[in-house]
Amino acid sequence: MVGVEKDVLVAPGIREGVAAVSAVRRREAVRPDLEQVFRGAYPRVVAVAARVLGSRDEAEDVAQEVFLAFGHSTVPANEAVGWLCVAAAHTALNHLRTGRRRAVREEAALDGDGVAPDVADAVVTLDERRRVRAALARLPRKQAVALVLRHSGLSYAEVAEALELSPSSVGTTVRRAESALRKELNRHASSE
Repeated sequence: MVGVEKDVLVAPGIREGVAAVSAVRRREAVRPDLEQVFRGAYPRVVAVAARVLGSRDEAEDVAQEVFLAFGHSTVPANEAVGWLCVAAAHTALNHLRTGRRRAVREEAALDGDGVAPDVADAVVTLDERRRVRAALARLPRKQAVALVLRHSGLSYAEVAEALELSPSSVGTTVRRAESALRKELNRHASSE
């Protein structure tokens, strides 16, 4: 039997389907402060991701992923910048660890038609950056994120808030991360 709802014929089960779609739309609703947070935090989020990835294009991809997740989150607005920076660092490290697109782009840059002023310097620089990123990817996640956030310009207080650390422990965490990074670089340099 077909029912009538607001002058529209509705077959049995359609009403429940419409209700389910409405529920999904409500769950997928984007938070109202997204644009304001985006405008204020985008440059910093891209900078954090770029520090890890070494590529503005890839950093912008990471920022897009992070803001998409934030748009559907319940993170309080006053914690948005810290949350976004940590999410950017984590997402960038994930991209780095999986090696997505990086190897292809670097090889394309080396094989490109453009000639660098000093090709040897360009190759050494790329190799050095690759080594640092690989060593960073081998660090414990919390150390890697603390190091990236601090060297991306976040203050000790901002790093502490973002990583849920006491402000007094940020310096120690960053110094340990720097030491661990140096050890990783030296360990892999001696094995080559």
